[in-house]
Amino acid sequence: MSRDFPYSNWGPAAALFGVVLALTTGILLGIPAILIEEPGDGDLSSGANALVQLGTALGFLIVPLVMAGRGGVGLRDALRKLGLRRFRIPTALKWMAAAIGAYLLFAIVYTAIFGEPEQEDIAESFGAVPVQILLIVIAASVSEEVCFRGMLFGGLRERMPMVVAGLLSGAVFGALHAVTGLSAVPPLIAFGLIMAVVYERTGSIVPGIVLHMLNNSAALLAQ
Repeated sequence: MSRDFPYSNWGPAAALFGVVLALTTGILLGIPAILIEEPGDGDLSSGANALVQLGTALGFLIVPLVMAGRGGVGLRDALRKLGLRRFRIPTALKWMAAAIGAYLLFAIVYTAIFGEPEQEDIAESFGAVPVQILLIVIAASVSEEVCFRGMLFGGLRERMPMVVAGLLSGAVFGALHAVTGLSAVPPLIAFGLIMAVVYERTGSIVPGIVLHMLNNSAALLAQ
């Protein structure tokens, strides 16, 4: 891990505001698709749903890049501030394996106590399977790790201990998924914390992106 971790220089307040701004930006980017669609029965077509989802992903990418690029910082340096950096493969594999084990253990205990989490299946609303893979496995994984780990956790970590910053960033991450199912929020909070630990221990959000893709792929196959 690089000695200058965390790489951010925007702080907790700006990081939290950045999430609000990213969500707002995503909503605004999705409005044209809704206006063009003009659904009479309240349901959007798969194409419009896909564009709305794409807008959300773009919001989660654009705002962190703008925040990290303040002060005339170039794109390469902005990406590095958000954790898109090289990492040591042996170290990353070790922490990725530990992350999978920790999340599976949490899922087993949580399910035993509270039952299977119920989450709305939104994949089919995006249409064809390749579109589902593009939006859920690739776009969501990359954009959410950039926003919630690179920007949010990175900013919180400047002033907070790792576990506190990880829990808070995980709580925000989980809360924003509440619309798809409240019972899935605690596992998502745990997932967010685990991804934050992987980020700090490897010095890069790339291992977390890979794990996020694997998790979303498993969820997509299960639906």
